[in-house]
Amino acid sequence: MSRDDLFAAAYREHYWAVSRYVARRLDGQAWEVDEVVAEVFSVAWRRRAEAPEAMLPWLYGVARNCLANAVRGRSRYRRLLQRLSHHETTRGPRVVSGPDAEQPGAWVREALAALPEADQEVLRLTTWEELTLEEAGLALGCSTTAAGMRLHRARQRLRTVIGTLDTTDPCDDGTADEAAGATAEETAGAAGTRKRR
Repeated sequence: MSRDDLFAAAYREHYWAVSRYVARRLDGQAWEVDEVVAEVFSVAWRRRAEAPEAMLPWLYGVARNCLANAVRGRSRYRRLLQRLSHHETTRGPRVVSGPDAEQPGAWVREALAALPEADQEVLRLTTWEELTLEEAGLALGCSTTAAGMRLHRARQRLRTVIGTLDTTDPCDDGTADEAAGATAEETAGAAGTRKRR
């Protein structure tokens, strides 16, 4: 099978995995995700001669670089809009989400966002993308051992961050705790009266 045929097969097999990888990391419109995915496969096509047998982790590595370029481009665009300041994008309506508008799993994203980018990436590769340490090492451009160490350290940091998150319910007015306390006291009182008899 020629390199072109291998690339075509990899494209068909891994397109949606790469698309999900990009969408999870690029909080933008669907067309922005499509643009980055197109760039990933364009770069991969040009570099197909150096592609390894395991294409998916290699494609994730290419996608990581394309995402970095896209994010830098967005930053430059936003700075330009700020300088122009009359552009409708900079003067658009400001919408504040209500307290019940929190997305499911938002605390996970909050905890991840508190970590350094390198920690976020190794955790995403091994959990969201379900890569092995060997594949994650290939995507990150490091050895399997280094990927394992990065993952171990990232998990430790994530545990620390999760431990510091505020896990209280913003809608809780404390009456449930008072009721639970009263019930516990009543139960203890009832248990004490039963023992005395």
